[in-house]
Amino acid sequence: MEELMNILKEIDDSIDYTQEKALIDDRLLDSFGVITLVSELEDSFDIDIEAAEMMPENFNSAESIWKMIKRLQEN
Repeated sequence: MEELMNILKEIDDSIDYTQEKALIDDRLLDSFGVITLVSELEDSFDIDIEAAEMMPENFNSAESIWKMIKRLQEN
């Protein structure tokens, strides 16, 4: 989780990722931020994030992103 938080802070360090629950819904992460995040997650965690995973529920909070990472690592 610490590595995820570091990646998120590199993308935008003005967001409190420990508290935020609507990163996508509130447009705190723009499309460029999401693309950057996906690329970093794939490289850092050795996962493939398919188009079907690209839904707000998976990216609205650090917790939901972490759950997606763990689920994809199990496959």
